[in-house]
Amino acid sequence: MYVPTTFAAALVMTIISTICWGSFANTLKLTKNYRFELYYWDYAFGIVLIALLLGHTMGAVGDNLHATTWTNLGYAALGGFILNIGNVLLIAGVEIVGLAVAFPISVGIALVEGVVLSYAIQHKGSAALLGAGVAMAVLAVVLVGRAYGALAPGQTRSRKGWVVCVVSGVLLGAFAPLITRAMTADRPLSPYSAALALTLGMLACCFVFNLYLMKHPLVGEPIGFAGYRSAPLSYHALGLLGGIVWGVGTVFNFVAASLVGVAISYAIGQASPMIAALWGVLVWKEFRGANARAKGYLAAMFIAYVLALVLIARAYQAA
Repeated sequence: MYVPTTFAAALVMTIISTICWGSFANTLKLTKNYRFELYYWDYAFGIVLIALLLGHTMGAVGDNLHATTWTNLGYAALGGFILNIGNVLLIAGVEIVGLAVAFPISVGIALVEGVVLSYAIQHKGSAALLGAGVAMAVLAVVLVGRAYGALAPGQTRSRKGWVVCVVSGVLLGAFAPLITRAMTADRPLSPYSAALALTLGMLACCFVFNLYLMKHPLVGEPIGFAGYRSAPLSYHALGLLGGIVWGVGTVFNFVAASLVGVAISYAIGQASPMIAALWGVLVWKEFRGANARAKGYLAAMFIAYVLALVLIARAYQAA
């Protein structure tokens, strides 16, 4: 089973995690007029597929599953169930307010909650530097909010989008302490087993929450599976690819956590809004025509996230 033995190797894995977590939603953006509730089925299968693949190549999943407890598996699966609701709402937020806004709000809130709760369970790293990094992440969330508020009156704003993103963030942060518990208790889960149990919990959640959203959508009219069956093959492939990209980021993040601790690994990985915002601004032109004030807030948000990343990385080295 591969696990990093140096901080440099773990840092590289968390940075890859950041890129993956901040980039997966591009696959949704590439599906034109395709409902996110339908996209999410392929996405959910993609995350389980990559967790199985990496678990049986990089990690000895079978051995660990026999050695661990049902309680630890339950914690990880419950974490996945909760995470999935937050993730579906994040994708809904992307649909409503765009990548550049949805990710900083949702993931910024999740970062604060997840780091604080995970650190309470597993004390790894300098609390002072970790706290300073989280504070910078909070500042980044405030700044993107100001950027969104400074958009010209003619540009799209959505109170519903904000509410969806905030609820998403609370749920996305709630899964981290459950994974920490599963990976640090007696007979703990390996990072690969934790990722597999988490993704299976996420898939199971789809048969509850995603089906509910199809009947009671946040945006648009109720839908059935007819649109899924008639969708182009390329749309199904994009959904699978989105899940695979997110899944690689998750497995790598958990593997890095085996050395640096969940709080630090999770915190660095949750710098993903910086990546998502770059995609949103530079590729999808979500702030095209924004005034100078909005662009200034957005630039300050990037700086705050970079500082957060540096401080959190230093938190491990200073411990």
